[in-house]
Amino acid sequence: MQHTVAIVGRPNVGKSTLFNRLVGHRDAIVEATSGVTRDRHYGEVEWAGKRFAVIDTGGIVPQSDDLFEIAIREQAEIAMEEADIILFVVDGRDGPTPVDEEIAAILRRSSRPVVLGVNKCDNDRWEAESSAFWELGFNNLHPISALNGRSIGDMLDVVSADFPQVEEEEKEGGPLKIALIGRPNVGKSSITNALLGEERAIVTPIAGTTRDAIDSTLRYHGEEITLIDTAGLRKKKRISESLEFLSTLRTARAIDRCDVAVVVIDAVQGLERQDISVISEAAERRKGIIIVVNKWDLVEKETNTARRFEEAIHGHLVTFDYIPILFVSAVTRQRVIKIIETARAVQEERHKRISTSKLNDVVLDAIKYQPPPSVQGHDLRINFIQQPQVAPPVFLAYTNHPELVPENYTRYLERTIRRSFGFQGVPITVVYKQKNKIRAQENDG
Repeated sequence: MQHTVAIVGRPNVGKSTLFNRLVGHRDAIVEATSGVTRDRHYGEVEWAGKRFAVIDTGGIVPQSDDLFEIAIREQAEIAMEEADIILFVVDGRDGPTPVDEEIAAILRRSSRPVVLGVNKCDNDRWEAESSAFWELGFNNLHPISALNGRSIGDMLDVVSADFPQVEEEEKEGGPLKIALIGRPNVGKSSITNALLGEERAIVTPIAGTTRDAIDSTLRYHGEEITLIDTAGLRKKKRISESLEFLSTLRTARAIDRCDVAVVVIDAVQGLERQDISVISEAAERRKGIIIVVNKWDLVEKETNTARRFEEAIHGHLVTFDYIPILFVSAVTRQRVIKIIETARAVQEERHKRISTSKLNDVVLDAIKYQPPPSVQGHDLRINFIQQPQVAPPVFLAYTNHPELVPENYTRYLERTIRRSFGFQGVPITVVYKQKNKIRAQENDG
């Protein structure tokens, strides 16, 4: 189970700068304006052989009656409830402020451990000044600079001290893990209940997290399968955006934990922008993906209705045309069990390995038929390809200029691999490496 760290604090203390430093890219918007980070940013950090999730939250203004700031405060509270440890960020240049003290009081009442990061301590002088923050009442105080990385490693050692090593956390094997994800009210819970109600399923509830989500294990044709539950709210929030935030956060956590992500959409409402975002996130994390169109019983049928619906979805998801689409009804249980059958097939595809000889027979022929283009005056040559990894599948191509291969040619190679070897429902990755000099000379000769 992946652990989670929530970054909290008042506005403009550098939370998003720290988030970007931790995840290694500029994902959160950084601007010296209060309230810029409104929604959550959810990223993954690797540190000292450990991997954990980190959530960036908006600036907390405890006593504000502004609807916008109430929503930000609620979302920060949700992040804190979902987290294993809280990273409280303050501004070392400003010294402790009344707002810092109010937030500290809130954190002291929570059940989560707190690490205090005193940001903007870019040199020894400001590091010495950080001692003023001991008055906030936390035992773990770390003067840091998110901007230049000063002392970030020391702080991460403390933050991740109780987290497991990656090799302990991610052993191969175990039951197939399926997460039903998607927007609120599309029928995820109803599908879960329909699956667990099948006569052939033996249900055993198991704890999924230390919070309020419960996973379920069903046995299907002798195989144990874990259904990851993303439903269930700990308590009601006043702002509807906060409920959506909680749904998004739990979706990200479920994607991290699963092998196959089942993206549920509403047959009546059709594909929406948030659905595409969820599919993209599952693909970026290289999970198996299935699209399930629920409430199919509510759609008036004509000849080829399902096919036209499928074509419309693929029209909006051009780069995801490898994802299978199922039409189900949780209410009537129509084709619901097909979800399990398809997820098992997708998981097999994730573990598929193609022999090097077969791979090169197909791919090198495709390269001869459509050679890579010349880029910046260089003739690109791809001499050899192999598959070094499964689950997710990765293909390594040897070329004379790895950095110059254009994205559209990579997509051409991906389509070639899929056309010959399948990989339905599975994102595949093609990466490039400088070709071996001896092999290059043999091919050039």
